[in-house]
Amino acid sequence: MPPLSLYIHIPWCIQKCPYCDFNSHAIKADTPEAAYVAALLADLAGDIKRYNITRPVSSIFIGGGTPSLFAPESIDRLLRGIERQLVLKDGLEITLEANPGTFESRKFAEFRALGINRLSIGIQSFNDPILKKLGRVHSAQEAIHAAEIAHQSGFDNFNLDLMFGLPGASPDSSKIDVETAISLEPTHISFYQLTLEPNTWFHKFPPKLPDDETIFATQKQCQKILADHGYLQYEVSAYSKQGRQCRHNLNYWRFGDYLGIGAGAHGKISLALPDQIIRSFKPKSPEQYLSNPHQNGGSDVIAVPELPLEFIMNHLRLKQGFTLEAYHAATGLEAATLEPALSACVKQNLLTRQNNLYYCSEQGWNFLDNILEKFIP
Repeated sequence: MPPLSLYIHIPWCIQKCPYCDFNSHAIKADTPEAAYVAALLADLAGDIKRYNITRPVSSIFIGGGTPSLFAPESIDRLLRGIERQLVLKDGLEITLEANPGTFESRKFAEFRALGINRLSIGIQSFNDPILKKLGRVHSAQEAIHAAEIAHQSGFDNFNLDLMFGLPGASPDSSKIDVETAISLEPTHISFYQLTLEPNTWFHKFPPKLPDDETIFATQKQCQKILADHGYLQYEVSAYSKQGRQCRHNLNYWRFGDYLGIGAGAHGKISLALPDQIIRSFKPKSPEQYLSNPHQNGGSDVIAVPELPLEFIMNHLRLKQGFTLEAYHAATGLEAATLEPALSACVKQNLLTRQNNLYYCSEQGWNFLDNILEKFIP
């Protein structure tokens, strides 16, 4: 069976950002922290029983929302409860998402002492007017201070999230964002383009964004700066120092398995290859989730003819590509099920084949959708 990870969704934020399409809700004074932790552990117990989970977990990612709003005592109860239910691999990666507006030195030192060994900090920009347009609650100075607190609290592994193609942004402002992030010495930088997602305020009332040529030039300029400072691109929007890739996200892109607990969380579990690979999802409403954490929102078996596309769609986000052996191990299918699309992509110079390794050419990297279209069943 593929490697197994655990994703935990905590859906509350200080306020909802206008570009955000995640399942998140503005926090209130009476947010039921203790009840939600209890619901998460009940949810986990249900999934373990439902899918007969005995495999060890290799990574945990606590996302949201802004999970760092929860008290260290709540996170402690959550982690100890998980330890009682699952086998955890030695040295597993445990990531906590955080926003700069929630950083306090003592609180984050406590998070580190609990065993959380990686942070993902939502910076987005170091430009105050742009942050205001994005609806962020922190300032540029608070963002810088957050990274400093991460270091002081003992986190030697943390990510900074940055966005480009933002309202009011220019190539120069994005260059300053990237250079500022690098100066704060994170081990990992996520650098991705703002997209106007359905069901967001920005989709309903689109802000004026830079034109496509400016966005592309900005991306190329900043990617060079990142590379020059030792941040190697290993995924479409992820750059890391050597050996500091996000192990949890790598498992997603390698079509690994993951349990998803919490309001609106998704999971993927392989019970038997190739005809019992299951996508699961939990109720999105925190109130509904809390009322019955044992309920399963639903699940779908991935149809066997869709597996080539599912595998390719994930693996080709990675610079390193994939082998035919990895395809067989993750799906249970033979290499022939990737044809004729695989050979067509090589012939059209969208994919490069080196020995048994397939990965995107420079042209393929820029036109990933063209590749994926060929694998649609």
